[in-house]
Amino acid sequence: MNSHFAGRRFLTGLLAALAATAFALTSVNAEESSTKQEYYELRAYRCPTAEKQQIVVDYVESALLPALNRQKIDRVGIFTPTGGETPDHSVHVLIPYRSLDVLGGMNAALAADSGYQADAADYFAIPKADAAYTRVESRLMKAFAGIPVIEQPSYSKQKKPRLFELRTYESHNAHKAQLKVEMFNKGEIEVMRDVQLGPIFFGETLISSDVPNLTYMLSAENAEAHQTRRKWNFKWRTCGNCGN
Repeated sequence: MNSHFAGRRFLTGLLAALAATAFALTSVNAEESSTKQEYYELRAYRCPTAEKQQIVVDYVESALLPALNRQKIDRVGIFTPTGGETPDHSVHVLIPYRSLDVLGGMNAALAADSGYQADAADYFAIPKADAAYTRVESRLMKAFAGIPVIEQPSYSKQKKPRLFELRTYESHNAHKAQLKVEMFNKGEIEVMRDVQLGPIFFGETLISSDVPNLTYMLSAENAEAHQTRRKWNFKWRTCGNCGN
């Protein structure tokens, strides 16, 4: 495929579904989600310290998340890095959109949301000299046909922090990137489901600083469970399902 593995990060956190607020997914939204490939925005708030990281987490959880839920934007993921040789105080936020129109109207809706403005007032009042983050990096993705909407394993719906693996595969041209997407759509995602690797989303990156690439997320109860299922996946692929 002439694609190469570009990055693997382990995160902890949760997918903050609508259960985090008083809202519930409407039947109209559910029907749309079941038939259309979603779009994903994956943000990375680059925070210089653990203290700043907590400020951003608090803002996302108490102000941004409820406001997004009021726009019927649900299943928002909030993650922080774990492990690694050097400290990483970033905050990763996964936001699914049922259409690009929803994405295009989000900022205007936030500006008009008095509840959001009140909840975020202290956060917005932080002076430039003491900013909570240096920059926000963002990538826009379209869900794969093989997993058109975010999936949550049953254990992940318990609203407890979990281990998540975020992977990015870069390709040297768009054709090779498309072949990689097809590989996942034509069986690899299903294998990951079979060995309980807990695929959350697969996204073809449309806009970022490192296209062409694809990005996906897996989940597990803990690091040990994730490593065990990784081994199952490797054995399954090596023996070609072993005739089963």
